[in-house]
Amino acid sequence: MDYQHVRPSVASLSGNGIGGGSIGGAERRNSVAIEPCEMPEAAQPASPNPSPEAAIIAALGTRSVVLVGMMGAGKSTIGRRLSARLGLRFQDADTEIEMAHAGMTIPEIFTAHGEPYFRDGEARVIARLLDGGPAVLATGGGAFMREETRNRIRDKAISIWLKADAGTIMKRVKRRADRPLLQTADPEATLGRLLTEREPVYRHADLTIWSRDVPHEKIVDECIDALHALLCGDATR
Repeated sequence: MDYQHVRPSVASLSGNGIGGGSIGGAERRNSVAIEPCEMPEAAQPASPNPSPEAAIIAALGTRSVVLVGMMGAGKSTIGRRLSARLGLRFQDADTEIEMAHAGMTIPEIFTAHGEPYFRDGEARVIARLLDGGPAVLATGGGAFMREETRNRIRDKAISIWLKADAGTIMKRVKRRADRPLLQTADPEATLGRLLTEREPVYRHADLTIWSRDVPHEKIVDECIDALHALLCGDATR
């Protein structure tokens, strides 16, 4: 609130002693002018609290936010929106791998070179991206299974597991042909096996957010709330 300083009128005190004078009276002998007190400057309003996004960025420093989880969990979709909210670059490890292989798709790399070759290259790409400064990074479903990569993510990022159940995953990926690990005679059984193997490892992520069929911005809001609580609230890493 702005306070206006009102300068009171100056009164005259006159008189020759106790009981012998008047204020503003006809006698003006020995009059003394009383100057008003100066009003202090109004206190400057405190700067507003930073937004959750700004507080997260300050707390991250040089670290990134890394999204982990199964295929179809929404890591790329949510990652792009989360990066826009935080004002960070978005990077997709699978896209970077394809670029490093002259545009070959992930299934083509699997077919031509095998999964061990792919995982070695994936680890190198993620290491390079993490060294590049703060960003939101979406990783492939198997990347977090590699201990070397988990340790690097732990040291240089905050990890979020986007957790989705088998039904949600199958609904999202069944019409896509770019999931080489599900190109089997029984993809649902394969998915169940992968979930059994991977979920205990995904639990090592710093945060867990349920990926489900709600508006994407709701998931992003939950990521922002969880990051803020971890980095800026009572929670400690």
